[in-house]
Amino acid sequence: MSLPSDCLFCRFVSGELHTEIVGQNQRAIAFRDINPQAPLHVLVIPREHFADVAALAAADPESLADLVGLAQEVAMDEADGEYRLIFNSGPAAGQSVFHVHGHVIGGTRLGWSPA
Repeated sequence: MSLPSDCLFCRFVSGELHTEIVGQNQRAIAFRDINPQAPLHVLVIPREHFADVAALAAADPESLADLVGLAQEVAMDEADGEYRLIFNSGPAAGQSVFHVHGHVIGGTRLGWSPA
């Protein structure tokens, strides 16, 4: 599998850069966000590079399913299975790293503030 060398998350996948991996499966890894917004704030990413969740779903729905399954596993371990899974797609939506990633947020009572 060829990964873009300038992608931060691809560098985590390849092991070039270190991050605290809290879960993984054949197609995805999960690691702690460097700027947590809740007691549980983990990012789940596919091992392969896709720009956003729609691209991943179109090209490899099994990887998307494995990514969501990994999010559930992390939430079960760290937040009694109660969590929010957020994907930002595009700069106006808050995406800053263009390797699809889901934010697993939990560990506290969450309010609703989409913006």
